[in-house]
Amino acid sequence: MDRFLSTAVNNVDAKGRVSVPARFRSVLQTRGYQELYALRCLDVPALDVGGLDLLDRYEALLAADDPFLQSSDDLGFFLYGDGDFLKLDADGRIQLNDFIREHACITDRVAFVGRGRHFQMWEPGRLADYGSAARARLLKLRRNEAPSPGAAASQGEPEQ
Repeated sequence: MDRFLSTAVNNVDAKGRVSVPARFRSVLQTRGYQELYALRCLDVPALDVGGLDLLDRYEALLAADDPFLQSSDDLGFFLYGDGDFLKLDADGRIQLNDFIREHACITDRVAFVGRGRHFQMWEPGRLADYGSAARARLLKLRRNEAPSPGAAASQGEPEQ
């Protein structure tokens, strides 16, 4: 397994540390990650977390942008000002610093959500709300794209 899949919620200990789920640690180990890069999400109170390849993907976008454009400056601010490095301790825990806690509104529990090549960290209640809204958006999209009940029967018939 080399993808971050599934969702898990872990408790924050008295020292402000949380264990990364075992499934996720397995992916981290497979990929050889020694250090994690965390980036505040732009549109939700969560953090994108991955290895240096996550930072590399964003840096490739920055390198391709015209350095004189405001978008380039904004992306640089986002990558470096809204990002931080996290270390896994020997027991697979990370320290939840103020950077993480404030943006994601995390107090005593953390939800880890697989996103394929990276994972996200959320406050569990906010993740539940986001998940409900995402499912509703997808259901609406599905319903809007579904053919009408009579459409299948009439396909191939010439219009009169």
